[in-house]
Amino acid sequence: MKIEHAAMYVADLEGAKLFFTRYFGASANKLYHNRKTGFKSYFLTFDGEARLEIMTRPGLAAVDAAQTRYGYAHVSFSVGSREAVDALTSRLRNDGYEVTDGPRTTGDGYYESCVRGLEGCLVEITV
Repeated sequence: MKIEHAAMYVADLEGAKLFFTRYFGASANKLYHNRKTGFKSYFLTFDGEARLEIMTRPGLAAVDAAQTRYGYAHVSFSVGSREAVDALTSRLRNDGYEVTDGPRTTGDGYYESCVRGLEGCLVEITV
């Protein structure tokens, strides 16, 4: 058994697509739009088989992204090396994204950083 995909709601669908394609090499399928409900989505495919569905619809409510709460915490991308972690973290910082942690080696041995990406969602970058 494998996870087929994960999904997240966003307010700015096109901005989310640009974020993941620009920084994480995603490719997007054609926009799906249900005109009856207003629901729109893209499936983003990353190296290998990983997929993320980004979605939006009318009536979404914002939450405080800085608040720790139950639910999914972050999405993590393996970039292959410590140097790649450092480079992507620097690129995101230079482009105005908040680096919330790292790069560093964690207590359980991961070399990683964490960035508050689009709409406050946490993105982990690891080897």
